[in-house]
Formats: sequence, C-alpha cells, structure tokens
Amino acid sequence: MDTVFKGEIHLTRYLDQQGKLLAPLPDIPELPSRLVSCYRNMVLARALDSKAIALQRTGQLGTFASMLGAEAIDVSIGQCMKPEDVLIPYYRNHACQLMRGLPIDQLLLYWGGDERGSAHPAMGQDFPNCVPIATQALHACGVATAIKIRGEKRCAVTVIGDGGTSKGDFMEALNVAGAWQLPVVFVVNNNQWAISVPRVIQCGAQTLAQKAFGAGIRGEQVDGNDAIALHQVLELALERAREGKGPSLIEAISYRLADHTTADDATRYRDNEELKAAWEREPVKRLRSYLHSEGLWDEEQEKCWQEEVNRMVQEAADAYLAIPPQPVESIFDHLYAELPERLREQREWATVKAMPGGSHHE
Repeated sequence: MDTVFKGEIHLTRYLDQQGKLLAPLPDIPELPSRLVSCYRNMVLARALDSKAIALQRTGQLGTFASMLGAEAIDVSIGQCMKPEDVLIPYYRNHACQLMRGLPIDQLLLYWGGDERGSAHPAMGQDFPNCVPIATQALHACGVATAIKIRGEKRCAVTVIGDGGTSKGDFMEALNVAGAWQLPVVFVVNNNQWAISVPRVIQCGAQTLAQKAFGAGIRGEQVDGNDAIALHQVLELALERAREGKGPSLIEAISYRLADHTTADDATRYRDNEELKAAWEREPVKRLRSYLHSEGLWDEEQEKCWQEEVNRMVQEAADAYLAIPPQPVESIFDHLYAELPERLREQREWATVKAMPGGSHHE
C-alpha cells in the first residue's frame, strides 16, 4: 500500500504560563515596541469588555458577546494586518475592530441595536460583525477572490469560533479557498466552548487545524494566550497570502473566560475548577509578566495606563449614550436602491405617526 498523503500539525509557543521565554524570540522587526503596544491594547480591550457588560446589565446596551480571554488573538491580528487588508469579523472581534479604526462609541452603538455602528467611515472596506455562524468565512472567500482577480498584494482575514468550524459554510469556504488558492487567512478562536458544547465533543479530530488538509491548504496551531507566538504565526500567514502563496488556517488555542454572551449562564454547564485553571493561562497577565521581566513595563506605567484606559472607555460610553436614536422611518432606508411603492407609503405613514401629535388619514 502506498502512502499518498502525510501531514503534521505544529503548535507554536514562546511564553509559558508565567510569561517566561521557552525559545529564542522570533525575528520580527521592532518586536519589543510591538509587544508593549499589544499589551496596552489588550488592557483597553478588557476594560471595554467590562464596561459593555455593565451597560448591558443596566439596560443601556443589548446582548453582548464578551471577548474575555481572547484579547491576544484579536490584538495580534490587528497589529499584523496592513491597512489595505480586509477584515471579515465575527461577533467577538471588538479589539481588532478598534485597532482597525472603529471608534469605541460606534462599537457600542452597534451592540446597542443601532445599525449605524456597522457602517462607520473609519471601517473602510472592512465588513461589519457577522452574527450568523460561519457565513463570514464564505464572505472572506468572496473578498479574496476579488483581490486575486485584481492582482492586488493584500489579503482577507476572517475569524471564527471553534463551534463555527462544524458548519458546512466553513468547510465550503476552506474548499474554495484551497481550490482557487485564495489570499485569505482563517483564524479559529478555539475557546473550547460552542455555547454549552465543549470542544471535546464538537469534533472527533485531534485538532481543528487539520481540517485544512482536506482543502489542500496550510494548517497549524498556535497558543492563543501567547502574543509573541501569535505575531510570529500571523505575520507569516498574512505575508504568504499577500504574495500569492495560498491560504492558511490558524487554530489559536484559548479559553472563553466569560459567558457565551450576556444572555448565557456558563455556571450551568462549566466546571468552576476548569475555569480557575484557565485564568492561570490567560493572555494579559502572561504578557505583562514577560514585559516586566524584560524591563519594558513597570508598575507606574501600569497605573497610568489603567487610569487612561478607564477615562477613554468612560468618555466613549458617555458619547454613545448621548447619540440620539434614529427616526422610526429609517427602518425603511438602505434596503433597496429604489424603495417599492408599497414601502414608500409605509415610510410616509411612519414619518407622520412619529411626529408630535401625528396622525394619518387613509
């Protein structure tokens, strides 16, 4: 019997749980300053996460999907992408969106139920949040196809949770990406939980990264709590895509430290000891420990940055709460190039009814 295929999945890790180096640093330009910037943005992301949950709990924000525990993945993607690349996010990519230019108050606006938060000019060609599971993977392939047809040296980047990799949309996206050798990078945030379904029973494969093999594309794992490893793996994958060397699937191993969303209660299905162990591996503390050991960060910088972050987030929350709601008739806008007659009549009716003392006579 001949062996016609043989594959391996490699895991990249540079920092242990205590933030100590396990291997020589990768050759990444200006790595120390990039790691300091990464840490600062991770702290900002965590502060924003906390504020958003507080707003939701007090009835000032809609259902919110926390990114607690995935800060290193999001921020590293944001730092490794170039401005001309295109982000096709899912609903847990808040930090990456901020790094791509979306103002905090506009991010909160989206989660407050106002679609204007999906269309801020600062987003450029980046896509808005994708809530349907895994459809963003196919959208990314559409973007990457356009990039390839135009012969442009940029790429599409999309993120998905571990649960989303079980959807047909995801497998179809991998297939077309491999068949057409598209300039796209798929990042799987394997946070171990698809709402209440643990990773161990989601898929029989030893890794999610090996799903890449069936599509003929590159697949690998990275410690999603290790900012250095993430930068190394993402830099290479994005550059390969930009240079026309094909797509990649990166499985970033993390842990969802929060509930699935603010509408969930993870204590009903998750063991507390498992959660406590995951907090020992979390990315913010790990990177802070490394930066301290290298003399790149200290307690005074930490104190000042925490104060600055809290101020920034509170000012953004105040700005969000001060945004006037859209008029009722706006629900008819942005649906058609030309509004059908029947909807024009309904829009007119809504406009009149929304006026003080408004009435409408048939």
